[in-house]
Amino acid sequence: MKKKLLIRDLTLRDGQQSAFATRMNQQQVDRVLPFYKDANFYAMEVWGGAVPDSVMRYLNENPWDRLEKIHEGVGKASKLTALSRGRNLYGYAPYTDEIIDGFFKNAVSSGLDVMRIFDALNDVENIKSSVKYIKKYGGLADCAICYTVDPKFEEPLEEKEKGGFFSFMKKNKPAKTIYTDVFTDEYFLNKAKEMMALGADMITIKDMSGLIPPSRVRTLIPLIKNEVKVPIDFHTHCTPGFGLAAVLTAIMNGADIVDTVIWNFAGGPAAPAFELIYLFCKKLDIEIDVNMEAVAKINKELFEIRKELDAYDAVKQFPKPFNPLTDTLPAEIDKEFDNAIASVRDFNEEALLKACQAIDDYFNFPKPNELVKNAEIPGGMYSNMVAQLKEYNSLDILEDAMKLIPSVRLDAGLPPLVTPTSQIVGAQAVASALNQKNSREKYANPSNQFVALVKGEYGNTPVAIDPEFRLKITGSREEKPYDTSNYKRQENPTLDEYGGVKVAQNEKDELLLELFPTVGLTYLKGQRKDEYELKNKSVNKVQAKQEEIETVETERQAPKEVLESPMPGSIMTIFVKEGEVVEKGKVLLILEAMKMENDIVAESAGTVSKILVKEGSFVQAGSPMIELV
Repeated sequence: MKKKLLIRDLTLRDGQQSAFATRMNQQQVDRVLPFYKDANFYAMEVWGGAVPDSVMRYLNENPWDRLEKIHEGVGKASKLTALSRGRNLYGYAPYTDEIIDGFFKNAVSSGLDVMRIFDALNDVENIKSSVKYIKKYGGLADCAICYTVDPKFEEPLEEKEKGGFFSFMKKNKPAKTIYTDVFTDEYFLNKAKEMMALGADMITIKDMSGLIPPSRVRTLIPLIKNEVKVPIDFHTHCTPGFGLAAVLTAIMNGADIVDTVIWNFAGGPAAPAFELIYLFCKKLDIEIDVNMEAVAKINKELFEIRKELDAYDAVKQFPKPFNPLTDTLPAEIDKEFDNAIASVRDFNEEALLKACQAIDDYFNFPKPNELVKNAEIPGGMYSNMVAQLKEYNSLDILEDAMKLIPSVRLDAGLPPLVTPTSQIVGAQAVASALNQKNSREKYANPSNQFVALVKGEYGNTPVAIDPEFRLKITGSREEKPYDTSNYKRQENPTLDEYGGVKVAQNEKDELLLELFPTVGLTYLKGQRKDEYELKNKSVNKVQAKQEEIETVETERQAPKEVLESPMPGSIMTIFVKEGEVVEKGKVLLILEAMKMENDIVAESAGTVSKILVKEGSFVQAGSPMIELV
């Protein structure tokens, strides 16, 4: 009997998230759904990750509509899958079982079949509730192990006298450096066993950074397959240059499912191209039950969509047009496919990588990104950082921020870099780079999420955090896990200005408020406003004008302290009023930057003489926000 390989297509979620900062809108998605219905992929990843946040934040669309419309368009032709973050779901705080239960009930009823569940710390305790509730409502639990690597410091940083990266790291060394191997094959096998014991229906090796070399795939997949009796899915990215070779090695060493992206969205920061895997499987006599004519139609539409997404394109490099059904490979490139297969069988990693790189080069896929490889970060994290820093007009600090990632990661207990820890560590590295650029201490104004990670609220980190560093960041040497019994649900305010309606109209709206307190509130307010104006068939321009009227400024003393924004961001909440007396250390406002919440505190006692910003307004680094006298 022919061996059969199942394909999970990532194009509409991880593909567009990695390459185009999740800016694909519903109209663009709708254009490819009729072809996906005919394509017959085993599964399509279409939701989760950054999608729910981004469709509200940037596209003014409803995340639940995205899932429901894809379900309507594809039906049961493929299993619809999504990605969630254990007990954090899509937010940055651990949620109660009540919220997790409600979330999975609504996700399954909206069309979800499979939830890929991971925890950013690989703390299996954090995925228990999600496994329980996805299965309760008839979905499948795909439990993901986050693949990561140990920092590559060959000797203590203080002994390094070389220039370049290590010289930079010497000046920015972490509070405590770990030199022993942590992330061994046995570490990942033990995680897989724990997940199977929870009731996992399948297990994914989730290499979000693309850092897994073929040699590691060759040992890891057979080891897990031998002891874990559920299907194994292999997921990786192409950014550092291992992707195609790693997926081929996974296929030839027993992976049941592999994750791919359709041609025009593939490669670079995304996963390998499905069409290349199709060619390899033809040579290996492995069956892939996918309609290639439908795939070609999807790819033709993706070409046009990619041109529309040019402003967010991370690499701006289209692959050479190719259709495996109609185009013939040049003899020398066809030979490279044979060389790659032979190199896996004989296991010559150098020859394998050389052959796969020749294939990628011929088809004009992006070359390996050495900066990402050396910084050990995921491609999606990199593309999101680029997109966000472009919007903040601070792209000049990107390289410095990336160089700080290893030391920030070590300080925080060596978490794998996957959302939310990738955002937490990445945002802190950006903040630290800005701090150092402006002659401030490296950890000045740490985000609330970074403080929570160091405190222990996200769970058990792979290695223990130095108590002295925890004291510096949190004010206590003791680890303090998150207590969900103290969790308070978000308020559902009444909008008097829009007819006295509640912001959240149903359970799905309420979940958006819970998971995305700032973005969800802004989006839902906008929806209620639009509904009110449509109902009344007129736009209330008076209120908008009133909001712009400036109050008459009274004479006041010259400020003795002007609080400036430490980084680009948006004003989330202002806690004080003009004329209010404040003590030193009082939190005056919360600044949201890189999706992290940062407390801005009074550095001395005084009276608030002027508030220079409004809630929801954007500020650049160094912008004055509040004056004290």
